[in-house]
Formats: sequence, C-alpha cells, structure tokens
Amino acid sequence: MQFSGEGYIIKIKNHGEKSAIVTLVCPQRGKIVGYVNGALSKRNLGMWQLGNYISFNAYARVEENMLSLKGTELVRSHTADFLLDNDKIGALVSLSRLIDECVAENDDLGQLYIAVDDFFTHIHENNWLAYYSFFEYYLLDFLGIGLDVSACAVTGKHSDLQYISPKTGRAVCAEVGEPYKDRLYAYPHYIVEGNHSPQYKEIANVLTMTGNFLNKNFLAQHNLQLPEKRANLLNIAQAYKIKL
Repeated sequence: MQFSGEGYIIKIKNHGEKSAIVTLVCPQRGKIVGYVNGALSKRNLGMWQLGNYISFNAYARVEENMLSLKGTELVRSHTADFLLDNDKIGALVSLSRLIDECVAENDDLGQLYIAVDDFFTHIHENNWLAYYSFFEYYLLDFLGIGLDVSACAVTGKHSDLQYISPKTGRAVCAEVGEPYKDRLYAYPHYIVEGNHSPQYKEIANVLTMTGNFLNKNFLAQHNLQLPEKRANLLNIAQAYKIKL
C-alpha cells in the first residue's frame, strides 16, 4: 500500500535516538500514524513540530502494518504562530490531544477537518479562540453526540431559540426555557450562524457546554479526561467575559 498526502502534525513520539512515530490529521485520510526515520535529527527538528503542515509519501507492505513516511517536506510552518504564547500553545495541545484520543485512524473527518484547518489558518488573528470553539463543537458532532439546534425540543418552534438542555443537547426556545435558564446552556448562535467574531462571553458559554458534553458523553466512558491545558482556554474566555 502506498499513497501521498498532506497533513497537520498533532503528535510526535520518540522512537530510538533520532526517529519518531508521528500522528497527522489529513484532509483526505483523516488521522494517520507513521514512522519517520531521522525525524529528530538536528537537521530535521524545525519540520517536526506540532501544528506544522507537511507533505509526505506513505508506504506499508500490508494494510495492517504501520505506515512509513518518506519524502516529507514542510509546506507551512506554524511554529512562529505559537512561539512564546502560552495561551495558543494550550489550544494547540488541547486540539492535538483530543484528536489523538477521540478520532480513530482513517475516519472521514468531514466538517471536523475544516474546523481544524480553520483553527491553524486563523491562529494569528485576534479571534483564534473562537475558531478553537468551532473545533470542539464539530468534534461533538463527529463523535455522534452533537447538539440538536434546529428546533425547540418542547414546542417544535424554529424561532427564538435561546437555550440548550444539558440533559438532551436539544434546543429550547426562550418562552419555555426562561424559568429554568440558570440550569440551561446558552444557545450557540455564533456557531449556528457561522460567525467567527463573537463576544468572549459567547465563547465562554460554548466552551463550558462543549467541555461538559465531551466529558459526560465520550471521555468519561473511555476513562479519558479533557486535556489539562484546555481548562486555561475557558479561563481566558471567562476573564474577558468579566470585562465586557
């Protein structure tokens, strides 16, 4: 088996002194794992950094064997986008860990890959945290535990949707949800509308919601937890929330 492709580096595991087992997330192949000979040599260290986008040729004698990645080239470096910014590094580590732990190899990622690509494409912009929140929202959908935001779960109304039920993940209209609003999540208007420049208050609400649904409906069932650095992303949004 052999094929060529491109992808973002989301995990690098040392293998011997200078080689590595590398995990990539690719537009056509989803998540793949491959062996790279000499990846950790001084000459190649600049390429093999989390978030970098590379091209490669992949080989395996039989489909069950681990891929060997050769002919690798750096297409886009994102090292400078994360350098010396602990908040962005936390987002990178969180995104990478969640993909590595939640996504099986070779699955079709669909909209989830678009969200990953958008995150890296816009990481240098002020609204980078909004793009990260889109990633978690579509990760829920990819895992089959996505939210039903189309209509009120009680009335069937498609208008005036303001809340999400923490039990069912279904939308609730303002009229029905108002008496219980302290126990409901805020409706993710900016996600549904495709608005990548929301208020930080909105981002904090979405990260609270996606984090809880990920924990309850997937991570806890597989003895996993949200990445440690992910908590700081919510803290960032909540800190700005107070200032608004």
